[in-house]
Amino acid sequence: MENHGEKPIHIHPITRVVDDIARIFSGMGFSIVDGPELETEYYNFDALNVPKDHPARDMQDTFWVKTKPGEEARLMRTHTSPVQIRFMESHKPPFAIVCPGRVFRNEATDARHEAMFHQVEGLYVGTDVSLATLKSVLHAFFDRLFGTDIKVVFRPSYFPFVEPGVEVVASCFKCKGKGPCVICGGSGWIELMGAGMVHPNVLHGVGIDPSLWRGFAFGMGIDRLAMLKYGIEDVRLLYSGDLRLVNQF
Repeated sequence: MENHGEKPIHIHPITRVVDDIARIFSGMGFSIVDGPELETEYYNFDALNVPKDHPARDMQDTFWVKTKPGEEARLMRTHTSPVQIRFMESHKPPFAIVCPGRVFRNEATDARHEAMFHQVEGLYVGTDVSLATLKSVLHAFFDRLFGTDIKVVFRPSYFPFVEPGVEVVASCFKCKGKGPCVICGGSGWIELMGAGMVHPNVLHGVGIDPSLWRGFAFGMGIDRLAMLKYGIEDVRLLYSGDLRLVNQF
């Protein structure tokens, strides 16, 4: 194909990873869905079994939007998990979905954190679903995204909307655990996602009988996937607007 002297097109690394996520999960039978960035407290917290006194509801973590007296509280979504609630309200299982999109958290920025970043939520609900199903799906995903150079480990953890819950971490691409390192803090591991079996309270809240159906869910930072895949040492570079970064892709 002739380019007639035109400059090559460069695709932002986050866009590349979003496309990879959609391609890989679509190949495994998942549908790609979307939802609003401006959310209600119900979908962002209540329907996900987040306690009323959970610190994630505090001002230092959430961007609350000013509303008129009597209006329902609104906020910029802190994760893409509300999309799974909206989907389950209008669809009957079995189903498998992934929901990539922007999320917002009121926190200080550093090499690993930004106030606005990208996340992808995954949800699979069926009759024969277990933690082993979750592990096999995630291992298949990481193998196709990274190849075999990245080691992935599952650790027990707690999240209000899953039980049991796990934290998924990957080996640090920069220091390999030898530190000191601004990416992993010298631990040798980078946190990629929280995951686990969907809490029965969440299923019950959307009208799905937890005695008949089970599911798993996971949420991971797309920005960190891009950092791992392309060896980017500072997440802030992804939002700097510096074409020297984009022109490498």
